[in-house]
Order: sequence, then C-alpha cells, then structure tokens
Amino acid sequence: MDNNIIQVKNLTKKFKEFIAVNNVSFEVKKNEIFAFLGPNGAGKTTTIKMLTTLLDPTSGEIFLNGFDALKEKNEARKSFGIVFQDPSLDDELTAFENMQFHAVLYNVKTNSLRQKIIELLDFVELQDRKDALVKTFSGGMKRRLEIARGLLHHPKILFLDEPTLGLDPQTRNKIWDYIKNLNKTEGITVFFTTHYMEEAENIAQRVAIIDHGKIVAKETPEQLKKLTKSTSLEKAFLALTGKKIRDEEVTGQDIMRNHRRMWRHR
Repeated sequence: MDNNIIQVKNLTKKFKEFIAVNNVSFEVKKNEIFAFLGPNGAGKTTTIKMLTTLLDPTSGEIFLNGFDALKEKNEARKSFGIVFQDPSLDDELTAFENMQFHAVLYNVKTNSLRQKIIELLDFVELQDRKDALVKTFSGGMKRRLEIARGLLHHPKILFLDEPTLGLDPQTRNKIWDYIKNLNKTEGITVFFTTHYMEEAENIAQRVAIIDHGKIVAKETPEQLKKLTKSTSLEKAFLALTGKKIRDEEVTGQDIMRNHRRMWRHR
C-alpha cells in the first residue's frame, strides 16, 4: 500500500517564456511533517498554489490523498486545509461566525457542527472569545483561529504558508505545539513553508529546498547539515541557495484572492 499522501511528478509551470517551476518531483508520507523551503522567487509559492488547486500546472501530476488534483479537484480540496501567509478571516464576523462560514464553503453538514466548532475553538484556546469580532484579535489569535478553521472539515493534509510570520516567539512556540499535537494525535500530515530556518530544523521530519524552480535538496535536517558540512539548517540552506537577496515571487494576498475566487465559481 502506498504510504505517500502527496505525490508530485514532473511538475512544471511556465508564465509565457518564464519557467517558474521546472520539472519538480517529490513525495510526502502520511503523518509526516514536511517543510518546503526556498528563497523569494525560487518557485515555492507557485508550487504551493498548484498543490492547493489554485493554479493549474503547465505539465505534470499532483496526487493528494489518492486524488488527482487536476482531474478530481473537489475531492482533492476536501482532503486538505490551508492557513495562508496573509490573514484570510473576515474581521467583521465573530470567531464562531468565521467557522460557520467555512463550514458552508466546504459543505460541512453535521448535526453536531456547533459542538465541533466549540471543540476546535477550545483546542486553540479561543472558546471564551467565540462571540468576539475578529477585528479585536491579536495576530496570534487570528493565526490560531485560522488553524481551527482549517481543521473543521477533517482534512488529511494541513498546508501552512508561513504560519508564524510576524508573531512573537511565545506565540510561535504555542502554535507549533498545536500543530505537533495534531500530527501526533490525529495523524494529520503537515506541509509548511517558513523563512524561520530554526522552525524547519526543529519541527520538520524532512525538508525539500527549491531554488530557481528546481528541487536542489530533499533530506532530513540532519542529513542536509551533514551534506553541506554545516552546523545549522540555516547555514545548510545558504550553502545550497547562496547569499544573494532575492525578489518576492507572489504575495500571500494574491493566494487569498484566488482562493475566494475558486470557491465562488465552484
């Protein structure tokens, strides 16, 4: 039985003459915590957009939880939850109402929906703020709500795009505690991106590094350090990708707009 919950084969994305992602292949095992790293403009965001069905590839194959993400998009989408880099909550709704709205988008129908929402809000320690408007929340509280929202439809995979960006160390550690607990108790596969190399080194079981549209390394953090004779994953990352400052690729806000458009036209 195949133990890979994400399979990417010869994935390519071209924008006119520019090749953003160039014949990329990798797999993620069930219940794995997998980090997908790369400098700005390396093809990381474009790859994530294809994995989450927000962007069609020029060529290649993507399988999520056994579903062909190009031919069985709705089934594939039900298999994953996603937390965007930029906030995608409705600030004018309460925490509970944001969860209800997500249930409508994913067609979550259950007699115990209210109880399920309360349980998830309790899991991220927001149950006492369920009736508060999201615009009154701190950045960390919004991130925790987005994680709870992403779990509402029982996904097998959780995609996290820079989930702790801009958060203080205490909140970052708390969020990773939630995520590791989910992975351990619920068996959810976690696929995340981050620019905090210490997060990837401490959290990820395996790491893939993309640069100039190609996978340049795919190993455990320890193996990458050994491969580059480095004392940290950050130094290994720099050894593999160089020290030149890169331009941004695509903003998280673009992903959020595409996500809303995707569901509007289902």
